[in-house]
Amino acid sequence: QVRLVESGGDSVETGGSLNLSCVASGFDFESHYIGWFRQAPGKERGGVAAISFTATRLRDSVKVRFFIFRDYYKTAVYLRMNSLKPEDTAMYYCATMPRRGSPLSLLAEQYNYWGQGTQVTVSS
Repeated sequence: QVRLVESGGDSVETGGSLNLSCVASGFDFESHYIGWFRQAPGKERGGVAAISFTATRLRDSVKVRFFIFRDYYKTAVYLRMNSLKPEDTAMYYCATMPRRGSPLSLLAEQYNYWGQGTQVTVSS
């Protein structure tokens, strides 16, 4: 059974940092992409960062502030978020999709298993 469990969300002030964790189980971790997505109230869910065995991809608005990395021994993916802004406030989800020759994607519709999310709130 595929399972993704996020943690690390919190309320911080502008300029603060957070580390989000996504612990994965129930599938072949090395052959899947893991992505981080976020959804603010009234907005669509959008891709933030994704990671494969050899590459990472981040949306433009977070490229110099966020980092994504994975721990193969713990089958976990982490999202380090620095210099947080109020516009980063959202529910953050991790998700997975099989690699199968596809390019690393930030499109939510291409991911087929999701965690329940962790809330990040950034106050001004």
